[in-house]
Amino acid sequence: MYLYHYFDKRTGPFNSMTALPEDEGNKLLEQIKVQRPGSMCAQRDKEYIANRSNCEKILQKEFLAKGGIIEIPHPQYMVVEHSPWLYSWYERPEYIKIPVEEFDPRKISFTYGDSMPTFSPKVNDGKEYRRKLYTYDEILGIIDKYGLPQEWNNDGVHGPERYIEVHVWSDETIRKYVQNI
Repeated sequence: MYLYHYFDKRTGPFNSMTALPEDEGNKLLEQIKVQRPGSMCAQRDKEYIANRSNCEKILQKEFLAKGGIIEIPHPQYMVVEHSPWLYSWYERPEYIKIPVEEFDPRKISFTYGDSMPTFSPKVNDGKEYRRKLYTYDEILGIIDKYGLPQEWNNDGVHGPERYIEVHVWSDETIRKYVQNI
């Protein structure tokens, strides 16, 4: 299994807006809307940074409750296997692909779908993976049961899950790969 991180070549990998103070993250989002209007990021609303930060607090709380190890305050985001839809988000797309075995499984968590709709009170379809965060071993069972969302829902017709989101709570492995770019 590989974990993918998608980014715009002009920005580089693993640059999280939520790692910035909220006002700086909002300014950056506004710059992206002007400089890269064709990107998916430019379509985000003005509440995105606050909503994503709130979601990260939920992820952190859930992961700690499962015994996860958190070394950085904001996770780095990746997805399980290639997502054609995520690749299309960027005007100048690029990705980093890392074997899951490179990561300490105690420092990564997963949501079946993007964590924002997964934990959103607006999504109430009764699916078992709503409002749940998974460890590595747990997500393997969910993948066995449902498959990869990008294989059955890449176009989003069947709900908000289009990929499995990975939350990397340590920069240790990522640093090795970013230095080689």
